[in-house]
Amino acid sequence: MTSAELFQKIKQKQSFLCIGLDSDPNKIPSHLKTENDPVFEFNKQIIDATHTYAVAYKPNIAFYESQGVNGWLSLQKTLDYIRKVDQDLFVIADAKRGDIGNTSRMYARTFFESMDFDAVTVAPYMGKDSVGPFLEYNNKWVIMLALTSNPGADDFQFLQDSNSTDRLFEKVLKKGVEWGSIDEMMFVAGATRAEMLTDLRKIVPHHFLLVPGVGAQGGSLQEVSKYGMNSQCGLLVNSSRGIIFADNGNDFAKVAGEKAEEIQKEMAEILQEKNLL
Repeated sequence: MTSAELFQKIKQKQSFLCIGLDSDPNKIPSHLKTENDPVFEFNKQIIDATHTYAVAYKPNIAFYESQGVNGWLSLQKTLDYIRKVDQDLFVIADAKRGDIGNTSRMYARTFFESMDFDAVTVAPYMGKDSVGPFLEYNNKWVIMLALTSNPGADDFQFLQDSNSTDRLFEKVLKKGVEWGSIDEMMFVAGATRAEMLTDLRKIVPHHFLLVPGVGAQGGSLQEVSKYGMNSQCGLLVNSSRGIIFADNGNDFAKVAGEKAEEIQKEMAEILQEKNLL
């Protein structure tokens, strides 16, 4: 999927919503615990209730690999089910891999060949060696960590050296632009630092941004759109807990669908205001 095709999907659905499938087995409704695969059954019902409002899904790999073999099976079934529901949904492996050489190449093979995700999140601390192998695949995306929303981001991401006015996250962005085009590279930018998106857009005006942190983490969709949206939308805004764990009773999927619809309607209004529909 190219960036232009992703934008067409956004216009078609009037949505730039990405739903994070951070499917913690300890948080899924108790009535699902008797299922043969509770995590997959939870995901399946969430997907059924929300897919008309979303353009992307983002399974957080940690919640699956923590369950060992069974977790990987749940993840594969989830990916297969998303493809069955809608082949055009953009599916991100939120894996945050960041190794070098052959190791990075094996990670790329895992998510792009064995499992056929559209994109994978990558940590660039070890430089091009950790990112390059993921860029060797056609029609696949690297989503590189740039400016995150966690408190610890201040430890490194804003550091400057004496020879440059660029902060570290800005150097990361500039290198990312050298490595990957707008059809193969996105950047993670946290919603709780929405005003900083102006600085990101000075460096990456045309690349898509994956923006986590809207909803349970306190990020504002209006602020993210104000500072981060470009002429092709250029945003995938992720909500995880605020949708999938909005309710833990028998109606959890219905409530998740209602929450997703609320966000989609707000997104449609924003896209209309920006004359992108």
